Amino acid sequence: MTEQPYAVRLSAPAAKVLDSLPELAEDTVWGVLDAAAADPWGFGQWNADDPEGEDVRYASVGQLSLTYWVNRPLHRLTVLNIVWLG
Repeated sequence: MTEQPYAVRLSAPAAKVLDSLPELAEDTVWGVLDAAAADPWGFGQWNADDPEGEDVRYASVGQLSLTYWVNRPLHRLTVLNIVWLG
């Protein structure tokens, strides 16, 4: 049986950025988050030198980068930051 994807939550700053993105960029954000929800550790650790920070991850695709925290007990991802260089 396959495990359910993680639920995705947005921090207030991330939601504000998402609301201001062009449609193509917003679609890209949701595509990346779909992949992250299915495999939260599939993207790189935000700070690989921090042995206690393995649950803070980042994903970069083209001009988009986002940082999220994997909340294991609640089985969800919280998007901390979204950056769009467009």
